[in-house]
Formats: sequence, C-alpha cells, structure tokens
Amino acid sequence: MRKHWIDNLRWVTVLLVLFYHVIYFYNNKGVFGGIGGFGPYPEVRQYQDVVMYVLYPWFMPLLFILAGISARYALDKYSGKEWFKARTRKLLVPATIGLFVFQWMTGYFNTVVAEHAGTFGDMPGIAKYCLWAISGTGPLWFIQDLWLFSLLLLIVRKLDNKDKFWNACCKLNIVWIIMLGVVFWAAEQLLIRNPRPESADGLYNLYKPAFYFIVFLMGYFVFSHKEVQDKVGTAWKPLLFSAAVAGVALIVTTFGQNNTTPEYLTSPLNCIYGWLACLALMAWFQAKFNCTSKFSSYMTRSSFGLYIVHYLVVASIGYMLKMYTQLPPVAMYLILTFAVFTLSPLLYEVIRRIPVIRWCVLGEKA
Repeated sequence: MRKHWIDNLRWVTVLLVLFYHVIYFYNNKGVFGGIGGFGPYPEVRQYQDVVMYVLYPWFMPLLFILAGISARYALDKYSGKEWFKARTRKLLVPATIGLFVFQWMTGYFNTVVAEHAGTFGDMPGIAKYCLWAISGTGPLWFIQDLWLFSLLLLIVRKLDNKDKFWNACCKLNIVWIIMLGVVFWAAEQLLIRNPRPESADGLYNLYKPAFYFIVFLMGYFVFSHKEVQDKVGTAWKPLLFSAAVAGVALIVTTFGQNNTTPEYLTSPLNCIYGWLACLALMAWFQAKFNCTSKFSSYMTRSSFGLYIVHYLVVASIGYMLKMYTQLPPVAMYLILTFAVFTLSPLLYEVIRRIPVIRWCVLGEKA
C-alpha cells in the first residue's frame, strides 16, 4: 500500500523550498546568493527573513530522509541495476544535460545578480554559455547529491546484503529514535569550519555530502520501517511542541546571524531544532495526512519538476523587480511569490509536453 503521507510531506516541503527562495533572494543577513535586501542589517531588520531560520535547519535533511525511505521501498520492487538506471535518468540527466538545455538561463541571471556579467564581456559566446550553464546548477545540487547517494547506496547494500543492520533498526524505541539527533549533530560537524577563500571548501559546505548521506541512510535503514514510523507517529503532538519550542529558542537567540555558516549549522541548538522538526513533521503527516486527493496526486507527480524549474522564475523576476521598479518591498515579495507559484507550474507543464526537452530538463521519458 502506498504511503501517501510521504508523498504529501515531500511536495509540501518542496513548496516551502519555493517560498524560502523568495525570502532568501531578498535577504539582508549575508546569506550567499540572491540580490540582497532593502538595507543593511541591523538598520533594516527585515523580519520576514525569519522564514529562513524556520525552514533551513530541516527542510533539506527531511527531503533526504524521505528519499532514503523511498529508495528502500523501490529496491524492494526492482533490482539495483534497474533502480539505478532510472535514478540516473531522473537525477543525473537534468543535473548535467539539463544545465545546457534550460538551466543556463538561470545561470545568466545568477551572474547578473552577482554583478559578474561585465567580466564576461570579452569572452566568446560559447564560453559565456558554458559558464552560464555551470552557474545555473543552483538548487540542482540536491539532485546531484542524490544521484551520488544512490550509487553509494548500492555499495552499502552489498555490505548489508542480508539486511541484518536494517532489521536491527526496526527495534529502536522512541527514545533511541530521538537520540539519533546525536548522529544528526555529529554529521553536521563534518562541515569545514573555516572554509578557505578561492577553494572548493565553500562548495563542499553547500553540498554537505557527508551530512546529507548520513541522513539519507537514516531514512533507508531506520525510517523505512513501519514499526519505526508508527512509534514516531504516536508521538506527533509532543514532537511538534518540542520542535516549536526549540525553533523559537533558536530564532530568538540567533536572528540576524547568517544562518548558513558552518558555525551556525553545527551549533547544538540548530541541530536539536532541525532533528526535532524532521521527526515532528514525519509524525504529524503520518498521523493526519496519510490520504490523497486529485490535487495531492498532481502535486506528487509534479513537485520534482517544480523544484527543477522554479529558480529561473525567482532569479529573473526577482532581479527585474529589484533593479527596474520602484515598488515597495512588500509588493515585490507578493509579486514574486505569486509568480513562483503560478509560472513555475506553467513552465513545468510546457516543458513536460516537449519530448526531447522533457527528457533533458526533467529526466522523464518521452
């Protein structure tokens, strides 16, 4: 039986990613990327940036946990070879070929926003195009990581080919499940604390491969068990309350800091909140949202595509609103939010109807 709560939690989280990028694009807290805020902090406080502090500690770890759960279920149905072939088409194709077919447009706006476009003036057109394609990776780091983890998972499965470790994980009680937050915290410590300028350290801290692979494996080994899901689901109220308390404490004590720095991400309070939020949302959705409808079925099918295409809308319209209008900030936020949640589905629906482009950009069969 399909677990609709996983589908629903995934697409809801993806929609929150879209909204996060609207707020992030205009943030003034020093978070890398985006075009910047409407004045320096703390002179201009931009309380709307609180969205970043609420979402960033947990939404990407949660997506990797859900991916790990889904990987387990898929590998129960298909051979490793069949599954990895499908993963390569779905993940690697959009994250490589798709860069040159679609994401180069995002890369163009990324270079303009970063005020680097002028430095390309003397370059041949093909060189600019290649640089834009690479710069257009943007949020696609997620699927690049996920493809790598899919490959590594096949190796891990060889090490546990009789499922001894996987079967042992189903015996964890709610206390031990919560205590896995220590593993979550330890995995965050694998970030590079003092990234060196002009090195790949910053890129490593963006992709966070060690951290995300560990939470991906948690999904595969621990949360794919119905017994574990049931134990978490029965505690959804205290978990939601605990996550809310931890989140408020984190925001009150850190608002104004760059919430993407290694120092921030490795802090105990950030890890406590991030882990409790992951558990609370899985518990809540299992308890209350294990159902489906026409809308949720559509979102289950399309959320991956929305994730792939949405940042072009954010970068292009967000840039033009800031640079070519005199609108008040609240109007820019409202227009960009409306654009992201209307134009992204429209763009996705157009692309998925063009066979070759559909394969290149979305990794979907013709």
